[in-house]
Amino acid sequence: MKLLSYILLYRRLLLVVLTVLGLLPLPLILRKKEAECAYTLFVVAVFWLTEALPLSVTALLPGLMFPLFGIMSSTKVASAYFKEFHLLLIGVICLATSIEKWNLHKRIALRMVMMVGVNPAWLTLGFMSSTAFLSMWLSNTSTAAMVMPIVEAVAQQIISAEAEAEATQMTNFQGASNPGLEIDETAIGHEINESKEKTKSVSGYSNDDAEKNSSKTEVEKNSGTGTKYRTKKDHMMCKLMCLCIAYSSTIGGLTTITGTSTNLIFAEHFNVRYPECHCLNFGSWFVFSFPAAIIILLLTWIWLQWLFLGFNFKEMFKCGKTRTAKEKACANVIKEEYQKLGPMRYQEIVTLVLFIIMALLWFTREPGFISGWSVLFSQYPGYVTDSTVALLVGLLFFLIPAKILTKTTPTGKIVAFDYSPLITWKEFQTFMPWDIAILVGGGFALADGCEASGLSKWIGDKLSPLGSLPVWLIILISSLIVTSLTEVASNPATITVLFPILAPLSEAIHVNPLYILLPATLCTSFAFLLPVANPPNAIVFSYGHLTVVDMVKAGLGVNIVGVAVVMLGISTWMVPMFDLYTYPSWAPVIGNQTIP
Repeated sequence: MKLLSYILLYRRLLLVVLTVLGLLPLPLILRKKEAECAYTLFVVAVFWLTEALPLSVTALLPGLMFPLFGIMSSTKVASAYFKEFHLLLIGVICLATSIEKWNLHKRIALRMVMMVGVNPAWLTLGFMSSTAFLSMWLSNTSTAAMVMPIVEAVAQQIISAEAEAEATQMTNFQGASNPGLEIDETAIGHEINESKEKTKSVSGYSNDDAEKNSSKTEVEKNSGTGTKYRTKKDHMMCKLMCLCIAYSSTIGGLTTITGTSTNLIFAEHFNVRYPECHCLNFGSWFVFSFPAAIIILLLTWIWLQWLFLGFNFKEMFKCGKTRTAKEKACANVIKEEYQKLGPMRYQEIVTLVLFIIMALLWFTREPGFISGWSVLFSQYPGYVTDSTVALLVGLLFFLIPAKILTKTTPTGKIVAFDYSPLITWKEFQTFMPWDIAILVGGGFALADGCEASGLSKWIGDKLSPLGSLPVWLIILISSLIVTSLTEVASNPATITVLFPILAPLSEAIHVNPLYILLPATLCTSFAFLLPVANPPNAIVFSYGHLTVVDMVKAGLGVNIVGVAVVMLGISTWMVPMFDLYTYPSWAPVIGNQTIP
């Protein structure tokens, strides 16, 4: 037992040592550059999947191992760690920093929820829409962390208001002599006091009449937070609202090329491998992914609503009826939260204007159906990209004044001596995900190493027999593999490991690389099953309303919906956009196979 405890204690160290030594025969026996690069790739992949070392630390291993194996010089490896992706990321983080600093994200979320009304079903859709919209521009982690306290306040207010309404209703029948009713009323009153004090707990509650009416007076205790649920429906509502935030924050990131790190990583890998292809930019990505995200969002809403509360169309579309106490309480909470923000401030207005300018410049650079503003720089084709826009607007956040700084002179006079910009460098640093930046750089280094060593060509040659399978089956298999892998590995690590495999595969079977890579990239974000699958899942799980079984049950349905919609999109509206049925001239020609 003592040996086992030591093994568990030093399991990460043992995993690192065993992986390095266990795979060492590969380069020692074969003594080829392909084998040495494969050894590096396997070691990095194992460390990324198991997180034996921090992800960003593992990403530095190519910088150590490639020069030692003679695959690439240190200078060339180092140059792979900073690409155009990093410039785009810096500009986007400048925007996100200002949005969160001045609470613009909270104002947008609350306003969108107020627009859809307070019916539970529509309220859930409102929260999902606002969360998805914010996640298009902010990280899914910060979006979920920002919206969840609002959702929790609304949920608790709904439960409290319904309890008070039922207590008032029972008070009107106090004249009746009904012991069972009196016991129920006492219990409800006791629960109301507990929800206000949040310190006491109910040790027991059993009564024949109460058991008969358990659907109305059931009290469930949440082991995570000690929260009391008056009824099972209240508990289901809390679960529903938590999951809708977790899933919509991930789905919203699908729609923009800057929405998730996986989208950015794929775009940079793709542009490096296929520099002659100019088909992927902010506008084209939005056009093909937005319909998919909307369909997934709506089907996810329907699935979660049906799973936890049932889908009552008559209740959803009722007109002219008086709002219930629950709906009034919910509306009041949202309205109060919005009023706390006060009138829109100068800083919020400037941030919103810069946000709109950045989005418009991204969309209109090369919209595809008409000439964009990039033609103004036609003498330098391909020089101006989305990162140029991001940096331009990002720099403005450090220049535009946010408020005047004053000081008191020895004579007691208050004078202005400087101004504070919308964001400062220190604030930017707290938001900048340097670990992701290094992780992405490690992925670029791996990709360059695979090309330089010939490993990519070797993989492509070995995978060419797969060309006998129908393309749709290859896409489905790769999508399912990616969706399964991303549940236990980080999304950036998943796309970084699989891109060097899927790209040569598409070339080997003579299929448009986008035909296989786009579905795989979208599926990389489908980490819905487990609390540890991605940060939004962990954030909502920490509130204590959910169990792992709840997430698996709900997430499995959302995964199926996501993969199905991606397969639909890749067979319909995405085909003419990228001419997916034709092998493009910008991709290398390997073999003479065609699409089965």
